[in-house]
Amino acid sequence: MAEVVSEIASVTPTGIPWRVKTAELMEAPQLDMLYAILKAAMPPIVRESKLRGNKRLDTVYISDADFHKMVSTIKKDTVVLDSASEDDLEQYLAESPTDSIIFRQTLQGMLLDLPPKTKGLLALPVVRSAMTHKLASIQHLSIEERQQVLSLWLSHPAPILRGLFRQMTSLAKVVFTATNQSFHRLSDFPITPPGWNPPAAYPYEFIQLPSATTTSEPTPVLIDTDVVIVGSGCGAGVCAKNLAEAGWRVLVLDKGYHFDSAFLPMAAPEHLLHMIDGAGAVTSDDNSILIVAGSCFGGGGTVNWSASLRTQGFVRDEWSEDKGLTFFKTGDFDESLNYICEQMGVHTDFTPNHGNQILLDGADKLGWSAKKVPQNTGRNEHHDGHCAMGCSTGDKKGPVHGWFPDAARAGAKFMEGAKVQKVLFNGKTRKTAVGVEGTWTSRGKDGELYGREDEKIVRKFRVKAKKWYSVESCTAEKQRLRGKPPRPKIVVVPCLTLSKNPNIGKNLYLHPVNVMTGVFSRDVRPWEGGILTTVVNTFENMDGKGHGAKLECLSMMFQNWSPTFKIDALKYRHMNSYISIVRDRDTGFVYPDPQTGQPRIAYTPSKFDRHHAMIGNVALAEILYVQGAREIHAALPGMPPFIRDEKATSPPLTPTSSTTSDDIVGRIKDAGVKDPKFTAWITQLKKHGNRTPESPFTSAHQMGTCRMSTNAKSGVVDPRGRVWGTEGLYVADASVFPSASGVNPMVTNMAISNWTSRGVIQDLAKEQQEARL
Repeated sequence: MAEVVSEIASVTPTGIPWRVKTAELMEAPQLDMLYAILKAAMPPIVRESKLRGNKRLDTVYISDADFHKMVSTIKKDTVVLDSASEDDLEQYLAESPTDSIIFRQTLQGMLLDLPPKTKGLLALPVVRSAMTHKLASIQHLSIEERQQVLSLWLSHPAPILRGLFRQMTSLAKVVFTATNQSFHRLSDFPITPPGWNPPAAYPYEFIQLPSATTTSEPTPVLIDTDVVIVGSGCGAGVCAKNLAEAGWRVLVLDKGYHFDSAFLPMAAPEHLLHMIDGAGAVTSDDNSILIVAGSCFGGGGTVNWSASLRTQGFVRDEWSEDKGLTFFKTGDFDESLNYICEQMGVHTDFTPNHGNQILLDGADKLGWSAKKVPQNTGRNEHHDGHCAMGCSTGDKKGPVHGWFPDAARAGAKFMEGAKVQKVLFNGKTRKTAVGVEGTWTSRGKDGELYGREDEKIVRKFRVKAKKWYSVESCTAEKQRLRGKPPRPKIVVVPCLTLSKNPNIGKNLYLHPVNVMTGVFSRDVRPWEGGILTTVVNTFENMDGKGHGAKLECLSMMFQNWSPTFKIDALKYRHMNSYISIVRDRDTGFVYPDPQTGQPRIAYTPSKFDRHHAMIGNVALAEILYVQGAREIHAALPGMPPFIRDEKATSPPLTPTSSTTSDDIVGRIKDAGVKDPKFTAWITQLKKHGNRTPESPFTSAHQMGTCRMSTNAKSGVVDPRGRVWGTEGLYVADASVFPSASGVNPMVTNMAISNWTSRGVIQDLAKEQQEARL
């Protein structure tokens, strides 16, 4: 007999997950090799005069003269030593990241859920043979020799080694800057925003399941509802509010957990381990692109940067005219966009911070088109550069602070820690969706998530929906529900396999991104102010079909690695970083790992799309130059930075439009910048290129794997979001996009979800009316 839900609780956790702290990632020899590589990427640097005993192979030693020269450079180029001492700097340089417990735990979390094939890279013969120097393995090499090995990987003809170079150096940078307390002290980077005082947030209550009352395999806990929504991202918020306010019983499930605003923003390690899918280490099969997605209550709407751009006209034209989805050119879609923006208080009445103002002013000088990016912050100023780590003020009106509270007040229920594994169908045709089945994992004692796994309740559950239910989740998650079904008493088939539709998981668009960074003499403190509040549009339509690059700002460390990274990192408070974000034409696909069933991603940025990213990279360099950046760094391994000659002066600029050139990359250099040193560097940058897999590409937007279409042969869902070949099964997230949106997808996603959910309400009302007759 199935048990019935018995208890409801509200909780607020923090800490490093127990399974991460106790994880065994790989065999000891491979782990030793991994640490040896990471130490080469981020070595301890010690003054020879402070040496006690014999020199260590894994340490870089410098003379007192070199140390004092380093101090002099830091004093000249940064304000770090205005508030810190030389002893603080010396301690920072001497620290070995791999000796830090929090570094190792964060690293373990990032590697824990990687596919077995990826974890086993270091054991491959081609890799092992490339980790030697003069017949000695990498653990027995000096730091200088290890760095020579890394340099050889970067230029190696084997893509696997070039990709491994990028992976190892990126891991070292990310985990080091996230966990090193000395770096945080020296850069004065605060864990919480200035004036942190979080207001009371909506008091969510999450369904709790009872412990099993028997030692034998317990029956699933039965939950009854009208509509079940899988996932809690941007589309889910809109669907839940609309359906609940229409009077239907709604249950929202998410594998992630909710974090109250009083415990936000999280410190970087906790943020990665609790709020980001795969702890920020999910990559495509060839390691050519890193995929970043939210994995907590609120999904991407909890960790995004508030950008609220509407679907552009040329994209709506494409979807309507080329794809036959005429809804996107109607007033109904306009009304849906207006409703979404009104509900979230989307506005442009704010003051951009230094980094974002650089884009506006630089574009204006160069004659390029730029504008403010609307923010979904309830018409409030939102000077919170930490918001991607969780919004403590509640001003960002995503699902958690903008949609689910209304849904909850209308009666919607929520369940965190609920990983859906099967979709239930019944009827002779096995086409009618009637519910879902999965596994729920409770929090630990006192509502925390860092406790022992054996202190948590783990139960199977089964949600039975009366007639219909809606699916909303991350694009990559769709494929988790595929595979061979078991043979229970009721008919259970995997999600989206019933129709045998070959489009499922295909047509993956990722908006690939390259990063450029400018270092300024001014103390810009990039973490202060709104994160992404301006955009340059001049290069967004390079082929006449809406494919190109937009230029946007973000708050992060520069991406390039060099043996001097530790010193370069101290310039963080003088840095602004920017992205060249591409509306990709060419696609990849998602598929289940044959060993684990976890989603795998096959995607490589194409030559066509990489060319557009390079156009954006060059344009960003131009903007940074005319705005006075002292240094310009391209996140392209092997590409040296541009260092401005302090004695050189720039001639007056003449605004120039570059939009009519057939070869815009070639013409950008004529946009008013005549410095021969800089133009030579631009030529070098273009020649260097952004070849994969060594060039770091990142994606924060995943779209298209359940795309909307006018027939089952060309897509997965119909124009109302209903899965072809099924009844009662809908998809309402960015995976239904017919192609890449070209803008941050939240508003487009929500507008489509609004349309879909109102269609579900009509369908439910019709079914209810027919049942009464």
